[in-house]
Amino acid sequence: MKLSKYIDHTLLKADASLEAIKKLCDEAREYDFKSVCVNTCNIEFCKKQLEGSDVLVCCVIGFPLGAMSTEAKVFEAKDALSKGADEVDMVINIGRLKDRDYDYVTNEIAQIKEAVGDKTLKVIIETCLLTDEEKVAACKCILNTKADFVKTSTGFSTGGATFEDVALLKETVKDKCLIKAAGGVRSREDFEKMIELGANRIGTSSGTKLIAKGE
Repeated sequence: MKLSKYIDHTLLKADASLEAIKKLCDEAREYDFKSVCVNTCNIEFCKKQLEGSDVLVCCVIGFPLGAMSTEAKVFEAKDALSKGADEVDMVINIGRLKDRDYDYVTNEIAQIKEAVGDKTLKVIIETCLLTDEEKVAACKCILNTKADFVKTSTGFSTGGATFEDVALLKETVKDKCLIKAAGGVRSREDFEKMIELGANRIGTSSGTKLIAKGE
């Protein structure tokens, strides 16, 4: 696979202007990234900007805290798809995971996967807030659903993806689920190491610095 196709070119900041989102889309088209990852209000704009390319539009829901009701997240996922989203990155209810209410966490993921159907669902577990035991538990919840990816981080909490976390997630999910490393991947060395450790996708705002055009 081309290195560029590992990258979800990301802009999720609250103050992101349409001009900045257009630049994101232009770069994604130029570098042939896998997707742009944006907030749901920008889905339709991105679809128009990327028309005629194979760059997907990925969006986030329940972002960045994950503490919304399941019903709100399901609605947000359905709304995102109706606006043209190709992939959905959801945040789990981290508090419920810490409460060891694994049925709640699993059920919520399953409901959102049912809502998105055959579209790709990535599940953000926010590794920086979890113990290793909790990271493994979160992965097991995901494996009990039809979700496609476990994703390390939102990039909006106390830390992003680490090599240790990606290795632990890979050891836990094996080949039953894909892995997205997100947050803090800013050098070519980090990028290549994440892939070597098992990451199938990289969420980053630094994609144009990580690879050369055409890679």
